[in-house]
Amino acid sequence: MIKLTTAEGAIIEVEREVIEQSGTIRNILNDVRMSDKPIPLPNVSGPILTKIIQYCTHHRNDPSRRQPAQDGLNMDNDSSEAAIQRAIEKMDEFDHDFCRVDQGTLFDILLAANFLDIQPLVDLAGYTVASMLKGKTVQEIRDTFHIKNDFSPEEEERVLKANAWCENE
Repeated sequence: MIKLTTAEGAIIEVEREVIEQSGTIRNILNDVRMSDKPIPLPNVSGPILTKIIQYCTHHRNDPSRRQPAQDGLNMDNDSSEAAIQRAIEKMDEFDHDFCRVDQGTLFDILLAANFLDIQPLVDLAGYTVASMLKGKTVQEIRDTFHIKNDFSPEEEERVLKANAWCENE
């Protein structure tokens, strides 16, 4: 069992084969060899770490998740539609249910998955956020994500004109 220390200082034990889906943890374990000392995760709260462990436990029998990420949503080598389609095909019902959480929790999962280098979870959470944006107007996006409009009316008009090409109306 591997011991992890959360941002609050709580110690959570998890099976090595489960948490090795994290590139960060895998690298730490390889660098220090097995140690009884807990691995500090100052950027990950207890509830979020527990949720991430649930995700990793569900996907524990997929060996591709314990290898360095190479094929995530790599937009440089592939069209975005094809990359997203591949990511969607890898998702199961658990994955879809996993991201049905409040917005704050979803962003915390995304940040923690990025910190822990769990690329399939970064992709899943990122896809979920992208789905929240798809088809929305600028104002709807601002409302959804509580973004304050700090443009003057003139600046906003200038930006909208400059980016008119990306509107799907």
